[in-house]
Amino acid sequence: MLSKKSMEITFYKYQGTGNDFVMIDDRKENFDAGDLALVSKICDRKFGVGADGLILIRNHKDYDFEMIYFNADGSQSMCGNGARCAVAFSAFLEIISDKTQFLAIDGPHEAIIQDGLVQLLMGDVEKIEEKAEDYFVNTGSPHHVRMVSKISDYPVFDEGKSVRYDEMYAPAGTNVNFVEPISKEEIYVRTYERGVENETLSCGTGVTACALVYAKDQDKAEIKINTLGGKLSVRFTAGQTGGFQDIWLIGPAEQVFTGKIKI
Repeated sequence: MLSKKSMEITFYKYQGTGNDFVMIDDRKENFDAGDLALVSKICDRKFGVGADGLILIRNHKDYDFEMIYFNADGSQSMCGNGARCAVAFSAFLEIISDKTQFLAIDGPHEAIIQDGLVQLLMGDVEKIEEKAEDYFVNTGSPHHVRMVSKISDYPVFDEGKSVRYDEMYAPAGTNVNFVEPISKEEIYVRTYERGVENETLSCGTGVTACALVYAKDQDKAEIKINTLGGKLSVRFTAGQTGGFQDIWLIGPAEQVFTGKIKI
């Protein structure tokens, strides 16, 4: 049996409020998207490049580009901060300028680059579910949301892992978010991410879920969010039937470095 010939590819490292991603221009589709072991190896912080996820940018006949997103363990989901970084990367590649329509795993999205920030239009959210004293929201990825106090001392890893693997979310599990109010229009969020299996510095779909829960009784709102990795904001409009529309995730996306790797 012939061994698979290795090839060298260029990658770019991006971060959005501390959520970091390996970005690959895969418009020629040279990367084997089915090789999940390779994805995990590249994302490994000891034996690879190191990242919370890996993103492929591919052509699509109906959109400016398609974002193929992988968590660090090779699983797939929607990633808000990853999508914002994909938009910034696509602008760097000159696929887009300051506006775009692109495709992600949860469907089409729009985005705008303005004043150094990437504004991402998230999918509509049908409802917020109550889970005892907590909440559940699907913002393209599943999120369990818990309001807490003294968040800087909260055991995010232990409590997050416990909820992530709770039987009510079996078999796929969920992301878990912990929220402390700062003011009427500002919150602090820490997140245990499924697929990374640890606390991350930020989570775009997670802070979106938390903002909706926190301001769910308002018709319109813009909530500022503090995370370990930086500041984001979420703007939304409440729908007529309890859902949410025009949900925008807003924050920075920055290229950190570039390199080459053999695959």
